[in-house]
Amino acid sequence: MSRGAATAVGFSAVLMWALLAPLTVLSAPVPPLLLNALCFCIGGTAALTWLGMRGGLAVLRDVPLTVYLFGTMGLLGYHLLYFSALRLAPPAEAGLIAYLWPLLIVLGSGLMPGERLRAGHVLGASCGFAGAALLIAGGAAAPSGAGTGYLLALLAAFTWAGYSLISRRLGHVPTAAVAIFCLASAALSGLAHWLFEAPAWPDTARGWAAVVALGLGPVGLSFLTWDIGVKRGNIQLLGTMAYAAPLLSTLVLVASGLAPASGALAVAAALITGGAALAARAGRAVPAAPVRRSPPGG
Repeated sequence: MSRGAATAVGFSAVLMWALLAPLTVLSAPVPPLLLNALCFCIGGTAALTWLGMRGGLAVLRDVPLTVYLFGTMGLLGYHLLYFSALRLAPPAEAGLIAYLWPLLIVLGSGLMPGERLRAGHVLGASCGFAGAALLIAGGAAAPSGAGTGYLLALLAAFTWAGYSLISRRLGHVPTAAVAIFCLASAALSGLAHWLFEAPAWPDTARGWAAVVALGLGPVGLSFLTWDIGVKRGNIQLLGTMAYAAPLLSTLVLVASGLAPASGALAVAAALITGGAALAARAGRAVPAAPVRRSPPGG
């Protein structure tokens, strides 16, 4: 596969993540742990089937157990926080806060050995967090529990950023390992659901379709395509493309009628997306060796 083709494959993950918020809304009333279990079971099974057809299962034996544990906790933790946030808070606002993760990755990269935190990083962070603050401060008319939802969305952003930064050192791990991450996440989510949640299944065909679509796309195939993109494609270009995810997600929510359009939402989306792009530009101003990064989510 050429570098350009791999980059295009990686960008497909960004497009799928733009559908994460609306599909999560449509999957209601499924509780977060059960939704995690269903989506990761679908995604992991599909990935394992695809790998089996390509004869790629043998490499799974060589992946260390610590990597499986790390990958599982990263995927499980982020999506549990994300799904919970969108159940408690308005989806467009919570989704935008969760999409602070590209900005946090850039900031975290600037603090790592051999890197430098520049003025553009700080300015970009200020813009991004100003957008998040605008969403939270404007939530006076939000439903009960929205504050908790916003906090969970922020924790989701930090979780995925931390997972991605640590995963930069795992570029040697084969893409096939993602299938095991998904299936392990499904098993743990299912057990936790049985212990802590009351079951609530989709009550319409549209709800079931949303769950299946989540498992096949934003919580499944996207992890594989992003992994291919960051390992074989243009990582700098893909990193820039990822900053379009919060804007695309918000546009899809508004266009589908799942979130109302408002001036505050538009300004917040511009601040968060622009802040991430500004920080990324500052990062490119310092020559650095290419690094490998794991996928998102959301």
